[in-house]
Amino acid sequence: MHTVTQEFRDTITTDQSHSPGVLWTGRIISGVAVAFLTLDAIGKLLRVQPVLDGTRQLGYPVEVVFGLGVTLMSCVLVYLVPRTAMLGAVLLTGYLGGAVATHVRVSNPIFTHALFPTYVAALLWGGLMLRDARLRAFVPWRRQS
Repeated sequence: MHTVTQEFRDTITTDQSHSPGVLWTGRIISGVAVAFLTLDAIGKLLRVQPVLDGTRQLGYPVEVVFGLGVTLMSCVLVYLVPRTAMLGAVLLTGYLGGAVATHVRVSNPIFTHALFPTYVAALLWGGLMLRDARLRAFVPWRRQS
């Protein structure tokens, strides 16, 4: 009897369908998202004035900025470790969902502000999909023959 678990393991161990170019494309896409999120986290951790002003404009007290920076940087670090990258992507998706909700709450423009965190999440997941055979096996884009 061939179980789903065995099929999943077989897919991971025999997945040779992606070239090194695909792997590097995934790393670059992930790197763009990580660079943006890291800069955002550093701005929050250093409490730079534009970040404090933006936080105030979004209706949050400036006292939460450092905690948001710690949370964001922690999630990015979890995403950077290959073994925990999927957990990091889930955590960052939740964090970015909160950013979408914040922008919608203050009636910021949809495509430039409210959906920007969604674009970053798409880069995170797209890059991870190209880098990680486990995720490709879990979410197949084509039927196996």
